[in-house]
Amino acid sequence: CAFKSPIIWKLLVLKQEADNFMVTRSNNVENSLTSESHCNTDAAEKPYVCNTCGKIFSYSAALTVHMKTHRGEMPYACEICGKGFYETFLLKYHERIHTGEKPFSCEICGKGFRSNDGLTVHMRIHTGEKPYDCEICGKSFSRSRSLLHHMRTHSGEKRYSCETCGKSFRLSSNLLCHRRTHTGEKRYSCEMCGKSFRQRGHLLCHMRTHTGEKRYSCTACGKSFSQSGNLLLHMRTHTGEKPYSCETCGRSFSRSDNLTVHMRTHTGEKPYLCHTCGDRFTHTSILKSHMKKHTGEKLSSCKTSVRRFS
Repeated sequence: CAFKSPIIWKLLVLKQEADNFMVTRSNNVENSLTSESHCNTDAAEKPYVCNTCGKIFSYSAALTVHMKTHRGEMPYACEICGKGFYETFLLKYHERIHTGEKPFSCEICGKGFRSNDGLTVHMRIHTGEKPYDCEICGKSFSRSRSLLHHMRTHSGEKRYSCETCGKSFRLSSNLLCHRRTHTGEKRYSCEMCGKSFRQRGHLLCHMRTHTGEKRYSCTACGKSFSQSGNLLLHMRTHTGEKPYSCETCGRSFSRSDNLTVHMRTHTGEKPYLCHTCGDRFTHTSILKSHMKKHTGEKLSSCKTSVRRFS
């Protein structure tokens, strides 16, 4: 009965594509597929079904490889860590984790990748291509896995739960990061300043503050940003998009944090406390300005004299 739901069906199809990322492209099977099976890859139909788990495939060779996972056939072992694989090209790809080899390079920015698929996905950053469309809301994505994760926002599925507090998440990576809020673990450290982070992605973004790298450029005005999220926010200054609306008064905002601050005008919440006098404020910037009354700090200068003001 779950197959009657279009959302669940779409999730199953996308999950199959994501789980078989290394075998869904014919050029990654090292030309082991016939031209006839390659044509099936581009076709909409996926006629090859695994009778054990129900996964579907576009070509028979992919199903043959998949069946080895059920039979436990992992004849190709990594000499460094012992991990087993059912095809030589998967072992070859895995070994690059140990050797650091990245034979596929981007001709635009020079970034290297372990697989041609990784390079293909990366190139969409430069081209802006987003071939995976959500059939429910129309939003587009550059990766099938990203569309899979997005589909869960429609289905409400949160399959990953924290054993400590019970909070659920759509992504396993979000659960792993959340667990560190309980342990306090920050495994990713900046070699330049020593600052630590719970997520590797946060460390990579932080490193750009040292290198000055700004890889994300606005196609409208050319302004560059170190993070894709900042570019997305900037683009709304051109489009006028304000996707975050207040359910109480209807006022809209381009940023979710601006809506959060605005909501305090309705709730009366003032989470930021001055430990000197006990006054509370709705925003950190207001608290910082208030603190100057206690410290006597004067940061603003008059352009025509030497006088400074708080």
